[in-house]
Amino acid sequence: MHNHIGKMLPTVPDMDTQLALSAKMIDKRTSTPKGSHGYSSYYTEYALMAEFQLLQQQRLPGIYCLPSYSSPLTWWAVLFIRQGPYRGAVLRFRILLPENYPDGDVPKVEFDGPVFHPFVDIETNQLNVKQGFKKWKRNVNHLWQLLLYIRRSFYKVEVPNIELASNKEAARLWEEDKPLFEAEAEKCVKDWETRIYNTTSDDPHFIRFSQFEESVHSPALKEMKAGGDGEGSGGASREGDHLRARKSFMKPGSMEIFSDMMREVTGIENSLPNQ
Repeated sequence: MHNHIGKMLPTVPDMDTQLALSAKMIDKRTSTPKGSHGYSSYYTEYALMAEFQLLQQQRLPGIYCLPSYSSPLTWWAVLFIRQGPYRGAVLRFRILLPENYPDGDVPKVEFDGPVFHPFVDIETNQLNVKQGFKKWKRNVNHLWQLLLYIRRSFYKVEVPNIELASNKEAARLWEEDKPLFEAEAEKCVKDWETRIYNTTSDDPHFIRFSQFEESVHSPALKEMKAGGDGEGSGGASREGDHLRARKSFMKPGSMEIFSDMMREVTGIENSLPNQ
């Protein structure tokens, strides 16, 4: 007669635990030398979930990015530039991932319209990211690093070799005539002031912008500046309210911060910008 002792199955981990595990899966070697997986679609899905979690943890200033609703291999993104020759620009782009991600080639970065930049192709509007990532290494490179490289490309323009530039005219002006380059960059920024509102997509996750309407947006703006204590809050104190109430605003064309927090710490009165 044998005694049988039953085993209890472990509980299903919560979503945070699953994402943490999937983050570790990115760096695991589960592919063949040709880059195909034994459970390809499932692995790619978990890898992309992990990438998004890693991106959220970085809290990259000046960049907003999220996966497309219709395809996890397309990520919508917007870059806000506050310094350098492109200061004031709001540029929208998409990241196109290879089907065998995180293996395969370097992801492509494609803007929604023309961008005057030494490494943005004038026909495809693609940024040449291979200047920073000659080969995508699955156990080294992540999408948040790609976003950092994109931002750096506009804050600190560098042309180590004109012959390797995607837009050789832009590269030549950068090297030989900085004032003219800056004039062209400023024109590009102005063009995008209109383009950012006009470009659209049927994808629900597409990042859309609307013109400022006094009746619609002004009350929300005032509430933000007041710390989120407007009507409807009921004066109730909720966890995290003291953090959400401290809003910071950037002075246009600079990295100077106007913040209620600064007034509390230093006692210096900082006037908030009107818009």
